[in-house]
Amino acid sequence: MKNIAVIGAGTMGNGIAHVFAQNNYNVNLIDISNEALEKALLTISKNLDRMVKKEKITDKDKENTLQKLNKVTNLEKGVQDADLVIEAATENLNTKLSLFQQIDKYVNEKCILATNTSSISITKIAAHTSRPEKVIGMHFMNPVPIMKLIEVIKGYSTSNDTLETIMSLSREIGKSPVEVNDYPGFVANKILIPMINEAIITLHEGVAGVEEIDTVMKLGMAHPMGPLQLADFIGLDVCLAILRVLQDGFGTDKYAPCPLLVNMVTAGKLGVKSSEGFYSWGHQTKDLTVSDYFKN
Repeated sequence: MKNIAVIGAGTMGNGIAHVFAQNNYNVNLIDISNEALEKALLTISKNLDRMVKKEKITDKDKENTLQKLNKVTNLEKGVQDADLVIEAATENLNTKLSLFQQIDKYVNEKCILATNTSSISITKIAAHTSRPEKVIGMHFMNPVPIMKLIEVIKGYSTSNDTLETIMSLSREIGKSPVEVNDYPGFVANKILIPMINEAIITLHEGVAGVEEIDTVMKLGMAHPMGPLQLADFIGLDVCLAILRVLQDGFGTDKYAPCPLLVNMVTAGKLGVKSSEGFYSWGHQTKDLTVSDYFKN
């Protein structure tokens, strides 16, 4: 594989593009918004500057990485020469199904289609393409340049060849892939998001305040950040969407979202992206990333 197409220039998309470009792959970063693409490249450049400052890479490495990145606003043009397409768009089933139907028509027959979904069925996505055996999940962790884990999710029809190719590729870019089965939330979010929901319930019931809950989890459980702060970075709307996927997928109220979370999302309090969630982030911190809270 030489040519990678990444769809979506948000936090996850720009992180995925960064990692592949830094490992000498040609990357087309695709988004309908040129403004989003410009912001993504600025974020990547800043993250590379941090790595240069910490002497993890050289200035030449940074230059080579940026040269491997191409901004593309046309989907067909962006994916037509790809060996692998990684979709990192919004966590919405209909959006993903529409994207995969389009991508399937534009790419060559050998191209593997991957999704960075954190909870949606790979099997369901694959069924909307003509190549279900070449559809797979690659769930990267945030911040992508730092976190080693990739959940590699094999759908019902995903071939062993596709699985082995993606497992090998993940190792080549310095990640530690873990194969998991195609169930709602996979492993990471089946455990993480209910924990975040329980923290919100704890707040909702008045057991403790926001900072107190986060402090208990940071100092008592050695988490790098508390669950409510993490929810703000993930996006409260994303947390809510994943909980609903879990609730629908498993058919149980065990995963029912806390009413406080529902109300906050309805009110537009989404976390860092809206400048307010469980914490007030302010306009000056809207470009803050979870990377800033890791000491690596």
